[in-house]
Order: sequence, then C-alpha cells, then structure tokens
Amino acid sequence: MMQKALLALFMAAGTLVVSAQELYTPRDVKKAYQNNTRSKTGKPGDAYWQNKGVYDIKLTLDPPNRTVQGTETITYTNHSPDTLKALMIKLYLNNHRPGAARQGMAYPDYLTDGITIDSYSENGNVSEMKDTPSTNTGIKLREPLLPNQSVTLTFDWHFDMSVQSGREGAIDSTTFFLAYFYPRVAVYDDYNGWDQLTFTGAQEFYNDFNDYTFSVTVPKDFIVWATGDLQNTDEVLQPKYAALLKESMTSDEVIKIADQEDLKAKNITVQNEVNTWKWSTQNITDIAIAVSDHYNWDAGSVVVDKKTGRRASVQAAYDEPSKDFKEMVGYGKHSLDWFSNNYPGVPYPFSKSTIVRGFADMEYPMMVNDSSFPTAEFTRFVVEHEIAHTYFPFYMGINETRFGFMDEGWATALEYLIGIEDLGVEKATQNFKRFRTERWAGDDSMEEDIPIIIPSSSLTGLAMGVNEYGKAAIGYLAVKDLLGDEMFTKALHGYMDRWNGKHPIPWDFFYSFNDISGENLNWFWDSWFFSHGYIDIAITNVEAKRKSVTVTLENLGGMPAPVDVLLTLKDGTEKVVHQTPRIWEEDITKSVITINDVKDVVKVSLDGGIWMDADTTNNVYTVK
Repeated sequence: MMQKALLALFMAAGTLVVSAQELYTPRDVKKAYQNNTRSKTGKPGDAYWQNKGVYDIKLTLDPPNRTVQGTETITYTNHSPDTLKALMIKLYLNNHRPGAARQGMAYPDYLTDGITIDSYSENGNVSEMKDTPSTNTGIKLREPLLPNQSVTLTFDWHFDMSVQSGREGAIDSTTFFLAYFYPRVAVYDDYNGWDQLTFTGAQEFYNDFNDYTFSVTVPKDFIVWATGDLQNTDEVLQPKYAALLKESMTSDEVIKIADQEDLKAKNITVQNEVNTWKWSTQNITDIAIAVSDHYNWDAGSVVVDKKTGRRASVQAAYDEPSKDFKEMVGYGKHSLDWFSNNYPGVPYPFSKSTIVRGFADMEYPMMVNDSSFPTAEFTRFVVEHEIAHTYFPFYMGINETRFGFMDEGWATALEYLIGIEDLGVEKATQNFKRFRTERWAGDDSMEEDIPIIIPSSSLTGLAMGVNEYGKAAIGYLAVKDLLGDEMFTKALHGYMDRWNGKHPIPWDFFYSFNDISGENLNWFWDSWFFSHGYIDIAITNVEAKRKSVTVTLENLGGMPAPVDVLLTLKDGTEKVVHQTPRIWEEDITKSVITINDVKDVVKVSLDGGIWMDADTTNNVYTVK
C-alpha cells in the first residue's frame, strides 16, 4: 500500500509525480522561511538574528527581613532588522500580586505586593514607568532603537520574598531562593516578535542569551550560591574555607566545605558587618541565587570533557535534616558525567551545578532547587531530571512558554536513559511506565489526545502535563528506536550544534532530523506530534506456516510506536521479535509482519514496554 508520507500521487503528462507530505506550518513560521531567518533544512537561515542584553545587577538582602533591594543597568542591543519604538519588560514576580492571572490556587503566604519599580531611566534620562499588576509592561522609548544600535536602561526596584516557597521564595526564615527576580527585556524574536504572554505560574520561561555581572550584599555569616562564577572568593570567605572551595574545583572527592559545627562557630565568612559576593557569567539565559546562614555546603568536581580534561564543579547547599542531600554532590557528579558522555553526549556546557534544598523541583542555569525525599532513589531521580534541563532549555534557548515539550520531553527521555544506567532496564522501565506513561495509556480523557504541537501557553492541567512530559518523551525515544542509536545520536548532535545559543522551534528540530538522517520523517512527526493519536495496536490475524508466521497488526490509535511481538511456541518457549516504528512507514493504519525460522507457534502477543497500549484486550491472538 502507498506510504502515508506520499500525499499526492498522480499522472501528469505521462510522468509519475510524487509529492512528499508537508507538516502543518503556522503563518508566523512561514514568514520566517520567507525572511530567510530559518530554513526547511532545519538550519538557521542566513538572515537569522537574535537580540542581547548585558546586565549589571546589585542586590541587597538582610534576612530575616524579606525585602530585597535591587538596582540594575541593562545595555540592550537590537540585532533585528526592525526599528523598535518600544520595549517589552518582564516583571515575573507580579504573579504574586492579589488578583494576578494564575492557573492555580494562591494561598495567603504566596501573595506579596509583587515587584515595585522605584525609578527608571533611559540612556541616563529619568523616565516615567507606571506601576502595573501584570507580568508584562511596555516601555515607549524616547528615541527609536534602530537596527544594530543599543539602549541603556536603569532600574531601581524592590520586592518582598514570599513566605510560601515554590520556584522562588523564602525556604525558611533565613534561607531565600531568588529566581525571576529582576526586570528584564522580553525576547523579541524573528518569528513572533515580542513575547507578550502573561506568566500565570504554570508554564515556564523564554529568555535571551545575555551576559551578567551581579553582586549580592548580605550580613556576615550568610553564604551565597548563584549561577555563574564567584569573582571575589577571598573577600567573602575566611582563608580556610576559600581554600576548601578552591580544592573542590579539582577534586574527585566530596569535600565538606561547611558543616553544622562550622556554621555554629560563625567564622566561615569574612567578619565584616556585610559582605558583597560578586558573580559573573556570559551567554546564558537567566540567573538564580540562594542565600542562607545555616545550610551545609558540600562540593566536588567531575571531568565533563574527556578530550580537554575540563572539569565542572558540583555543589550542594542543604539543611541538616535533609539527610538525602548528603549524597547530592555524588548524584550531581554522576549526572554531569553520564549526560556528557552518553545522551545527549555533549560535554556539560557550564562551569558548575549547584543543588539547593528547597521545594520547587525546578531547574535554572547552573542551579537546581529540589525538595528532600525519603528515599535516595527518588532524590536521585528528581535531580537527574532537573540537571538534564541544562541542555533543554538552557543550552538550546527553547521557548518553554509555548513549546514545553521541547524541553520537558527531552529531560524526561534523558531521565529514562540515565535511569537504565542507575537501576537496570527492568526497574527503569517499571518506574517510567508508572510515573510517565501509565496515566496517558490508562485514561480515556479527550484532554490527553490533544496534539503535542498545540502551544503550551494554550493548555492547562492534564493536557499540558501529558503533552510536555510523557507523550513527548516516548515520541523522542521512538525516534531513537526508529533511527537506531548511531543515526539518532548523529541527528541529535547535529540539531544541538546548529541551535545551541539560539532559539529553536519545533520545525527546526523536525527538519534538522530529516536533513541529517537523510530521511523524510514527516510521516512520523505528523502522526506523533500533530495528530490526536494515542497508542493502541491490535493483532487482527495470524497465519502460521511450517517455518514462519505472518502477523497482521492494526494501528487503532494512530501513533507510530514500536512494539515487541512475543511468540509462544508449542513447547512453552517464547521468542521476542522487536518491531521499530518503521513498520508504520508505508501505512500508518496497518502492518503485516512475517517472522521466519519459527514453527509450532500457538500464541502471539504484544508488549509495548514504555510505549504502553491503551487497550491490551486486543493484544493476544491464539493460533488455531
């Protein structure tokens, strides 16, 4: 039967003309192709551009006082071909304001006055900036910002840490986690223009690749951990602790920089009334900061690039009751090593990773904010997922707000692959089915069959969760199964090489894999990411011959999933024959499989593994 990927088949002037299936392409993406900022090879177009900010931020904290004072200067450069008459500013902390648009419930301890702009200037000229309850606010510029020109913005602002800690907030009375805390220029990109989506607390984030220098002024005895590299270690730490931190940067061992005995002695930091911790990082999408006066501090390092010997620091900051965190540096080192050398197989791109005991189970560039859990297995599972996000979205610059499946799906797939290393195939598969695919397979809710390509910003609850995590993850793993490890790795590396430090969208991923693999995989992409399909494969017929068996499969759900065909022989032995998604390439609805060199088959059954079948009652066929 004719392949689904061949949409049009007709005779013209006596010549057979074949037209390959096209993926649905939104009008704004078509415009990007027309403008040559993106291409259907999956590569950035010759005219691709993106804007950039250089941020200089100064913060002052005085815990347990929850008020944070900040001042910043942003030098924003317009690399676009457009003249910008206004800028869009993101004020994410306004999500804490009473009455803010939110997708979930807000308890009193979550509510604050949001972020207050005390003063604002443009190129040194003080300007008016009206208070807004929104997480977005527009600034009309005094002078239009021409292409390849820059503008300097200055903000003074303050906010109160929320008592309720989630992605950010007060972990306890003297431990704060700061994220999304500073005014920033929104992304202005080549296909959508300004990112004007309101932050409602559910979807995640979209940021430009910026350069940051920042300082955090805190009372003595407070330690600061942050994205980036500490620039003044000897100015804030006593010699003993500065030496331990330096030693940890090249050590294979876990070094206890500060434990409860050290913290109670109150002699870790330089004993000024206040200390200013200075940090720097470049070409990164965001920064996060943690401060505490009673958190333990462990550190070590691991070689992440075996060709160059480059190491990355792994640090953990945690309270004494969180016993699972005492192993956290080891978990972190294992994660960086495995992801660097296996999948995705790209050396960890940053200088360090710091895991802080909080409540969010959330990723940030070079930072993780994780809960404490009763079992070591689950603690490691969660931190591995969050560290996997290093690559998606931070290395790749993904728009998580619209395309959450491009980062959560990959982190979930990587979580399974490293889980096989940690636990073995059987246990990792059992966990993955339980936590990631069982609900989608077992439920029959219409929300779960919404196409993955629907923007995350248009989804809530169940539909968003299923699409971003489990469904997308097994889609990526199905591509791996389809292409084989070698070609999959080549295509993945090619996609990442093309788009790291940039802003890829789904079509860049799809077409990069097509281009690099040399295959038109649109039949697969269309069914998995653009359809309402689900996994339900049925055995409709079995014909057993003397030395072979022919099995007819019907794809009732429409997803091109792999499947294991289990043959039970007359003597009770079983033979497993794996079928990749390739069996659906010619016809997504039906596949006829012939298995040779078998005889006396009495039963045929199917096992999807992590690709769980929605209806298993049609997965067994008894041979007459």
